[in-house]
Formats: sequence, structure tokens, C-alpha cells
Amino acid sequence: MLIFDLDGTLLNTIKDLHIALNYALKAHDFPEKTEAETQMLLGNGIDVLVAGAIPNGKNNPKFPETYATFKEYYSRHLNDYTTPYTGILPLLQELKARHIKTGIVSNKFDEGVKALARQYFSGLIDHAQGTSETVKKKPAPDAVFALIKELNAAKEKNIYIGDSDVDINTAQNAGIPCISVSWGFRSRAFLESCGANPIIDTPEELLKYI
Repeated sequence: MLIFDLDGTLLNTIKDLHIALNYALKAHDFPEKTEAETQMLLGNGIDVLVAGAIPNGKNNPKFPETYATFKEYYSRHLNDYTTPYTGILPLLQELKARHIKTGIVSNKFDEGVKALARQYFSGLIDHAQGTSETVKKKPAPDAVFALIKELNAAKEKNIYIGDSDVDINTAQNAGIPCISVSWGFRSRAFLESCGANPIIDTPEELLKYI
């Protein structure tokens, strides 16, 4: 089974996340962030995104209300500008034709992950798994294990595909190989510094590894 990260791997979500973050920051009198600053805060879940954007993070007394504003706004604007990366849909269609199981594991809240999977990948992804009160965020392997259990893939060759150091660590914690992608929210140089190997530059390259 191929297990994909969502943001920065399958979907380019940065603009919607950036707009939602600045909406919440402005609503609670915090300075807004550039898109580049927002991008560097991504990878560890939306609570960490919001915490990283305000002074003292989760210790700031305004954090709960700022986070709530972000989540409420973003839930209504998940796909205003979000789009699959070039080559992703043909890749998923080819994997489907080859009868290869596919899943999504994301640090986004579970409802949002499932909504985006339905919107963009209906019939192409076998199951999408986000975080919840019972499923810990990456780099904990909980969501990976939940996905493997859901799709009865424990005895299969499972590979994780992602765009960040969090994804590399998640795969290591789950005891499965990781293929990193260079088109997402982290640069090839950054991924190399984190020990990523292999790194692919286009979705089509993934086919030669399976």
C-alpha cells in the first residue's frame, strides 16, 4: 500500500491555509504572516501552525480563541484555492488501474482530511485518516497504523510518501520506508539535510519504485 501525506504532497493547500491563518491573526489583533512564513510553520498540525504564529504559542492566553477562529474559518474555506499538484491525479488513476491500495495520513483534523479526499480524490483513495482525540499526530505512527488496519494491509509492503521531516520521522516510527517529494512545502536541500532518500521530483517518478 502507498500511504500519502496530504498537504504539500497530494494537494497544494498553502493559499487557503495562509488566508485562514491571517484571518484568525487579524481577528485577535496579532500581526499577519507572509505566505513563506506560513509555509515554514506547516507540518505538525494546525494547532502548531497557529501556535507558531503568535507570541508564546500555546501559552498565550489568546491561543484557544485564535485557534478556534482559524479552525472555524478554514473548515468553511478548505478548497477555495486548493488544488492537486500537477501529475497527482494521473498517478492515482494509474495506481488504481494497477490495483494498488492507497491511503492518506495527515496531521489535519480528521473531518477536514476526509472532506478534501472526497472533494479531490473520490474513487482514487481507499481511505483517508486525519488526527482526532483518539489518533495522535505525526510523527507518532498512530494514524499510519490505523490506516493499515482499516485497509487490512498489515502483511503488505507499505511505503510512506511525504514532503517534510515530519513525514520522514513518521515512516521511521512506523517501521516503513519513506519516499520524499521535492515539490511540496520543504526544499530538496532541506529534505537532504534530514536524511531523505530517495527524493522524487515528479509524481510519475514514484512508479519506478513500486
